[in-house]
Amino acid sequence: MVAMTIPTTIETPNWERLAACADLPGATQLFFSDELHEIARAKNICATCPVMVECLETALERREQWGIWGGQLFVAGKIVMNKRRRGRPSKHPRPEDQLPQIPVPEHLQHLPQLQTA
Repeated sequence: MVAMTIPTTIETPNWERLAACADLPGATQLFFSDELHEIARAKNICATCPVMVECLETALERREQWGIWGGQLFVAGKIVMNKRRRGRPSKHPRPEDQLPQIPVPEHLQHLPQLQTA
């Protein structure tokens, strides 16, 4: 995930230029939102991204704390599979509260910083 629109320069790694979010207006707000519908939208964009694995690997190397990176939701440096609305949990979960599940690539599942919360 690229946090904002990044101009193509020599310093920009090739994979970032190929990211599905590279030229997406408002990417920072979308990929760092607390709103469930925006988190779901960001994860869906990642699901179709040709460089999703490279993005996740880079986020893990940089020890990213927050946001959607490589299709995964980072909260306080941990990957979380589900996030719920504020307040008391509903007795009947809303379908729109279900976040898309994007599998972590197998070669990254053993990393200690990737232990899901």
